[in-house]
Amino acid sequence: MRLEMDDGDELTEQETALYDRQIRVWGADAQRRLSKAHVLVAGMKGTIAEFCKNVVLAGVGSLTLVDDREVTEESLNANFLIAPDEGGFVGRSVAEVCCDSLKDFNPMVRVSVAKGEVSSFDENFYAKFDVIVVTGLSLKEKRLINEKCRKLSKRVAFYSVECGDSCGEIFTDLQNHTYTKKKLDETIDCQIQYPSYEEAISVSWRTLPKRTAKLYFAMRVIEKFGELDERGPGGISLSDLPEVLKLRNQLCQMQSVNESVVSDSLLERLVAGSLEFPPVCAILGGILGQEVIKAISGKGEPLKNFFLFDATDGKGIIEDISNHEADS
Repeated sequence: MRLEMDDGDELTEQETALYDRQIRVWGADAQRRLSKAHVLVAGMKGTIAEFCKNVVLAGVGSLTLVDDREVTEESLNANFLIAPDEGGFVGRSVAEVCCDSLKDFNPMVRVSVAKGEVSSFDENFYAKFDVIVVTGLSLKEKRLINEKCRKLSKRVAFYSVECGDSCGEIFTDLQNHTYTKKKLDETIDCQIQYPSYEEAISVSWRTLPKRTAKLYFAMRVIEKFGELDERGPGGISLSDLPEVLKLRNQLCQMQSVNESVVSDSLLERLVAGSLEFPPVCAILGGILGQEVIKAISGKGEPLKNFFLFDATDGKGIIEDISNHEADS
Protein backbone atom coordinates (compact mmCIF):
# COMPACT_ATOMS: atom_id res chain seq x y z
CA MET A 1 0.00 0.00 0.00
CA ARG A 2 1.04 3.60 -0.45
CA LEU A 3 1.25 6.13 2.36
CA GLU A 4 -2.28 6.83 3.57
CA MET A 5 -3.17 10.42 2.83
CA ASP A 6 -6.33 12.22 1.84
CA ASP A 7 -6.66 11.79 -1.92
CA GLY A 8 -9.54 14.24 -2.24
CA ASP A 9 -7.78 17.60 -1.87
CA GLU A 10 -6.46 19.29 -4.97
CA LEU A 11 -3.51 21.65 -5.26
CA THR A 12 -4.36 25.30 -4.78
CA GLU A 13 -3.73 27.81 -7.53
CA GLN A 14 -0.86 29.24 -5.49
CA GLU A 15 0.72 25.80 -5.05
CA THR A 16 0.38 25.02 -8.75
CA ALA A 17 2.15 28.26 -9.66
CA LEU A 18 4.92 27.86 -7.06
CA TYR A 19 5.70 24.23 -7.87
CA ASP A 20 5.16 24.45 -11.62
CA ARG A 21 8.63 23.18 -12.58
CA GLN A 22 8.58 20.09 -10.39
CA ILE A 23 4.99 19.31 -11.36
CA ARG A 24 6.31 19.05 -14.90
CA VAL A 25 8.86 16.49 -13.66
CA TRP A 26 6.79 14.21 -11.40
CA GLY A 27 3.20 15.26 -12.10
CA ALA A 28 0.40 17.01 -10.25
CA ASP A 29 -0.71 13.89 -8.37
CA ALA A 30 2.75 13.38 -6.85
CA GLN A 31 2.94 17.06 -5.90
CA ARG A 32 -0.52 16.90 -4.31
CA ARG A 33 0.45 13.88 -2.21
CA LEU A 34 3.65 15.65 -1.16
CA SER A 35 1.73 18.77 -0.13
CA LYS A 36 -0.49 16.66 2.17
CA ALA A 37 2.35 14.70 3.78
CA HIS A 38 3.54 15.23 7.36
CA VAL A 39 7.20 14.56 8.15
CA LEU A 40 8.90 14.26 11.55
CA VAL A 41 12.68 14.62 11.89
CA ALA A 42 14.75 14.05 15.02
CA GLY A 43 18.33 15.27 15.38
CA MET A 44 19.08 18.53 13.56
CA LYS A 45 22.58 17.75 12.34
CA GLY A 46 24.16 18.53 8.98
CA THR A 47 22.64 15.71 6.94
CA ILE A 48 19.17 16.30 8.38
CA ALA A 49 19.53 20.04 7.69
CA GLU A 50 20.20 19.25 4.02
CA PHE A 51 17.24 16.87 3.93
CA CYS A 52 14.90 19.40 5.54
CA LYS A 53 15.91 22.09 3.03
CA ASN A 54 15.20 19.71 0.16
CA VAL A 55 11.72 18.60 1.26
CA VAL A 56 10.69 22.12 2.30
CA LEU A 57 11.66 23.50 -1.11
CA ALA A 58 9.85 20.57 -2.73
CA GLY A 59 6.65 21.54 -0.90
CA VAL A 60 6.00 18.94 1.80
CA GLY A 61 2.83 19.65 3.77
CA SER A 62 4.38 19.98 7.21
CA LEU A 63 7.72 19.37 8.89
CA THR A 64 8.14 18.87 12.65
CA LEU A 65 11.60 19.16 14.21
CA VAL A 66 12.80 17.46 17.40
CA ASP A 67 16.15 18.49 18.93
CA ASP A 68 16.22 19.98 22.43
CA ARG A 69 20.01 20.49 22.50
CA GLU A 70 21.21 24.01 23.17
CA VAL A 71 23.07 25.66 20.30
CA THR A 72 26.84 25.29 20.75
CA GLU A 73 29.93 25.64 18.56
CA GLU A 74 29.59 21.94 17.68
CA SER A 75 26.00 22.55 16.51
CA LEU A 76 27.36 24.85 13.80
CA ASN A 77 29.37 22.05 12.21
CA ALA A 78 27.85 21.26 8.80
CA ASN A 79 24.47 22.76 9.78
CA PHE A 80 23.95 25.74 7.49
CA LEU A 81 20.54 26.44 9.07
CA ILE A 82 22.35 27.94 12.08
CA ALA A 83 24.16 31.10 11.00
CA PRO A 84 27.44 31.47 12.96
CA ASP A 85 27.09 35.25 13.15
CA GLU A 86 23.65 35.18 14.77
CA GLY A 87 23.49 36.19 18.42
CA GLY A 88 20.06 35.22 19.69
CA PHE A 89 20.84 31.63 20.68
CA VAL A 90 20.63 31.92 24.45
CA GLY A 91 17.81 29.80 25.79
CA ARG A 92 16.90 28.47 22.35
CA SER A 93 17.18 24.88 21.14
CA VAL A 94 18.77 23.72 17.91
CA ALA A 95 15.32 22.78 16.59
CA GLU A 96 13.90 26.24 17.31
CA VAL A 97 16.74 28.04 15.50
CA CYS A 98 16.53 25.66 12.52
CA CYS A 99 12.75 26.06 12.42
CA ASP A 100 13.05 29.82 11.87
CA SER A 101 15.53 29.32 9.03
CA LEU A 102 13.41 26.69 7.27
CA LYS A 103 10.32 28.88 7.33
CA ASP A 104 12.19 31.40 5.17
CA PHE A 105 12.86 28.76 2.51
CA ASN A 106 9.18 28.19 1.77
CA PRO A 107 6.43 30.06 3.69
CA MET A 108 3.82 27.62 2.34
CA VAL A 109 5.26 24.73 4.36
CA ARG A 110 4.23 24.46 8.02
CA VAL A 111 7.42 24.04 10.07
CA SER A 112 7.12 23.50 13.82
CA VAL A 113 9.01 22.17 16.85
CA ALA A 114 8.11 19.31 19.21
CA LYS A 115 9.90 19.19 22.56
CA GLY A 116 11.05 16.00 24.25
CA GLU A 117 13.06 12.86 23.56
CA VAL A 118 11.81 11.40 20.30
CA SER A 119 12.09 7.81 21.57
CA SER A 120 9.81 8.63 24.52
CA PHE A 121 6.85 9.71 22.37
CA ASP A 122 3.96 7.26 22.24
CA GLU A 123 2.44 5.64 19.18
CA ASN A 124 -0.39 8.21 19.03
CA PHE A 125 2.23 10.90 18.45
CA TYR A 126 3.91 8.97 15.64
CA ALA A 127 0.52 8.33 14.03
CA LYS A 128 0.30 12.05 13.15
CA PHE A 129 3.04 11.60 10.57
CA ASP A 130 3.58 9.86 7.24
CA VAL A 131 7.38 9.80 7.41
CA ILE A 132 9.80 9.70 10.37
CA VAL A 133 13.51 10.43 9.92
CA VAL A 134 16.01 10.08 12.78
CA THR A 135 19.74 10.57 13.28
CA GLY A 136 22.19 10.41 16.15
CA LEU A 137 20.21 7.81 18.10
CA SER A 138 21.41 4.69 19.85
CA LEU A 139 20.72 1.24 18.47
CA LYS A 140 18.08 0.70 21.16
CA GLU A 141 16.28 3.94 20.28
CA LYS A 142 16.24 3.19 16.55
CA ARG A 143 14.80 -0.26 17.17
CA LEU A 144 12.15 1.18 19.51
CA ILE A 145 10.94 3.92 17.16
CA ASN A 146 10.91 1.61 14.15
CA GLU A 147 8.82 -0.96 16.03
CA LYS A 148 6.38 1.73 17.23
CA CYS A 149 5.91 2.79 13.59
CA ARG A 150 5.20 -0.80 12.59
CA LYS A 151 2.52 -1.22 15.27
CA LEU A 152 0.40 1.62 13.90
CA SER A 153 -2.78 0.94 11.95
CA LYS A 154 -1.51 3.32 9.21
CA ARG A 155 1.81 2.83 7.47
CA VAL A 156 4.54 5.23 8.53
CA ALA A 157 7.81 5.22 6.58
CA PHE A 158 10.91 5.06 8.79
CA TYR A 159 14.38 6.32 7.88
CA SER A 160 17.58 6.38 9.90
CA VAL A 161 20.65 8.27 8.70
CA GLU A 162 24.16 8.46 10.18
CA CYS A 163 27.11 10.49 8.99
CA GLY A 164 30.63 10.66 10.38
CA ASP A 165 33.58 12.29 8.65
CA SER A 166 33.70 10.97 5.05
CA CYS A 167 31.21 8.09 5.51
CA GLY A 168 27.47 7.81 5.84
CA GLU A 169 24.54 5.42 5.85
CA ILE A 170 20.79 5.58 5.22
CA PHE A 171 18.39 2.86 6.35
CA THR A 172 14.88 2.61 4.90
CA ASP A 173 11.79 0.74 6.13
CA LEU A 174 8.68 1.28 3.99
CA GLN A 175 7.08 -1.95 5.27
CA ASN A 176 4.84 -3.18 2.41
CA HIS A 177 5.21 -0.53 -0.28
CA THR A 178 3.38 -0.15 -3.59
CA TYR A 179 4.79 2.08 -6.30
CA THR A 180 4.66 2.69 -10.03
CA LYS A 181 7.53 2.80 -12.49
CA LYS A 182 7.86 3.23 -16.21
CA LYS A 183 8.85 0.25 -18.33
CA LEU A 184 9.29 1.10 -21.99
CA ASP A 185 6.09 2.95 -22.93
CA GLU A 186 3.91 1.75 -20.08
CA THR A 187 3.54 2.37 -16.36
CA ILE A 188 3.49 -0.74 -14.19
CA ASP A 189 2.49 -1.31 -10.56
CA CYS A 190 5.09 -2.89 -8.28
CA GLN A 191 5.22 -4.03 -4.68
CA ILE A 192 8.19 -4.38 -2.36
CA GLN A 193 8.46 -5.78 1.17
CA TYR A 194 10.88 -4.33 3.73
CA PRO A 195 12.30 -5.85 6.91
CA SER A 196 12.36 -3.85 10.14
CA TYR A 197 15.64 -2.40 11.41
CA GLU A 198 15.98 -5.24 13.91
CA GLU A 199 15.29 -7.87 11.24
CA ALA A 200 17.78 -6.31 8.83
CA ILE A 201 20.75 -6.02 11.18
CA SER A 202 20.04 -9.54 12.49
CA VAL A 203 20.73 -11.09 9.07
CA SER A 204 23.80 -13.31 9.38
CA TRP A 205 26.91 -11.76 7.85
CA ARG A 206 27.88 -15.19 6.53
CA THR A 207 24.79 -15.27 4.29
CA LEU A 208 25.49 -11.90 2.66
CA PRO A 209 27.17 -11.72 -0.77
CA LYS A 210 30.95 -11.34 -0.73
CA ARG A 211 30.62 -8.06 -2.60
CA THR A 212 28.64 -6.49 0.30
CA ALA A 213 30.09 -3.06 1.15
CA LYS A 214 32.70 -3.18 3.92
CA LEU A 215 31.18 0.02 5.31
CA TYR A 216 27.98 -1.87 6.20
CA PHE A 217 29.87 -4.20 8.54
CA ALA A 218 31.94 -1.34 9.98
CA MET A 219 28.79 0.63 10.83
CA ARG A 220 27.38 -2.40 12.66
CA VAL A 221 30.58 -2.71 14.73
CA ILE A 222 30.47 0.97 15.72
CA GLU A 223 26.76 0.74 16.46
CA LYS A 224 27.23 -2.36 18.64
CA PHE A 225 30.15 -0.76 20.50
CA GLY A 226 27.97 2.24 21.29
CA GLU A 227 25.24 -0.02 22.61
CA LEU A 228 27.57 -2.10 24.82
CA ASP A 229 29.37 0.97 26.15
CA GLU A 230 26.13 2.98 26.44
CA ARG A 231 27.34 5.70 24.12
CA GLY A 232 25.41 7.06 21.19
CA PRO A 233 26.79 8.07 17.77
CA GLY A 234 29.46 10.73 18.10
CA GLY A 235 30.42 9.62 21.60
CA ILE A 236 33.20 7.35 20.40
CA SER A 237 36.74 8.67 19.90
CA LEU A 238 40.12 7.48 18.63
CA SER A 239 41.08 6.39 22.15
CA ASP A 240 38.39 3.70 21.87
CA LEU A 241 39.95 2.13 18.77
CA PRO A 242 41.65 -0.81 20.57
CA GLU A 243 38.33 -1.83 22.16
CA VAL A 244 36.48 -1.32 18.87
CA LEU A 245 38.95 -3.60 17.08
CA LYS A 246 38.56 -6.18 19.82
CA LEU A 247 34.78 -6.09 19.39
CA ARG A 248 35.23 -6.39 15.59
CA ASN A 249 37.19 -9.59 16.12
CA GLN A 250 34.53 -10.98 18.45
CA LEU A 251 31.67 -10.16 16.07
CA CYS A 252 33.47 -11.66 13.08
CA GLN A 253 34.12 -14.83 15.05
CA MET A 254 30.47 -15.03 16.10
CA GLN A 255 29.35 -14.44 12.51
CA SER A 256 31.85 -16.98 11.11
CA VAL A 257 33.46 -14.46 8.75
CA ASN A 258 37.04 -13.32 8.27
CA GLU A 259 38.12 -10.18 10.13
CA SER A 260 39.16 -8.70 6.78
CA VAL A 261 35.51 -7.80 6.06
CA VAL A 262 36.07 -4.80 8.37
CA SER A 263 39.52 -3.28 7.96
CA ASP A 264 41.39 -1.57 10.79
CA SER A 265 41.80 1.57 8.69
CA LEU A 266 38.07 1.92 8.03
CA LEU A 267 37.19 1.56 11.70
CA GLU A 268 39.92 4.05 12.58
CA ARG A 269 38.40 6.61 10.22
CA LEU A 270 34.94 6.09 11.73
CA VAL A 271 36.03 6.49 15.34
CA ALA A 272 38.42 9.38 14.63
CA GLY A 273 36.06 11.43 12.51
CA SER A 274 32.85 11.71 14.49
CA LEU A 275 31.98 15.15 13.07
CA GLU A 276 30.01 15.40 9.85
CA PHE A 277 31.75 16.41 6.61
CA PRO A 278 29.55 19.01 4.80
CA PRO A 279 29.97 17.59 1.25
CA VAL A 280 28.93 14.14 2.51
CA CYS A 281 25.96 15.72 4.30
CA ALA A 282 24.87 17.30 1.02
CA ILE A 283 25.04 13.96 -0.80
CA LEU A 284 23.24 11.97 1.90
CA GLY A 285 20.65 14.73 2.42
CA GLY A 286 19.99 14.82 -1.33
CA ILE A 287 19.56 11.05 -1.59
CA LEU A 288 17.36 10.98 1.52
CA GLY A 289 15.16 13.79 0.21
CA GLN A 290 14.76 12.01 -3.13
CA GLU A 291 13.84 8.73 -1.42
CA VAL A 292 11.26 10.33 0.87
CA ILE A 293 9.63 12.08 -2.08
CA LYS A 294 9.47 8.75 -3.95
CA ALA A 295 7.92 7.05 -0.92
CA ILE A 296 5.28 9.76 -0.49
CA SER A 297 4.39 10.02 -4.18
CA GLY A 298 4.51 6.27 -4.90
CA LYS A 299 6.44 7.06 -8.08
CA GLY A 300 9.77 5.42 -8.82
CA GLU A 301 11.54 2.42 -7.33
CA PRO A 302 12.73 3.16 -3.77
CA LEU A 303 16.03 1.93 -2.42
CA LYS A 304 16.00 -1.22 -0.32
CA ASN A 305 17.18 -0.95 2.33
CA PHE A 306 20.66 0.48 3.06
CA PHE A 307 22.48 3.21 1.16
CA LEU A 308 26.18 3.51 2.04
CA PHE A 309 28.51 6.28 0.92
CA ASP A 310 32.27 6.68 1.35
CA ALA A 311 33.84 9.87 0.03
CA THR A 312 37.29 8.29 -0.18
CA ASP A 313 36.25 6.37 -3.28
CA GLY A 314 33.17 8.44 -4.15
CA LYS A 315 30.93 5.37 -4.32
CA GLY A 316 27.32 5.22 -3.21
CA ILE A 317 26.16 1.63 -2.80
CA ILE A 318 22.68 0.21 -2.23
CA GLU A 319 22.61 -3.00 -0.19
CA ASP A 320 19.51 -5.15 0.22
CA ILE A 321 20.09 -6.58 3.70
CA SER A 322 17.14 -8.95 4.08
CA ASN A 323 16.46 -12.54 5.05
CA HIS A 324 15.73 -13.69 1.51
CA GLU A 325 15.08 -17.27 2.60
CA ALA A 326 12.30 -16.04 4.89
CA ASP A 327 10.92 -13.79 2.13
CA SER A 328 10.68 -16.71 -0.27
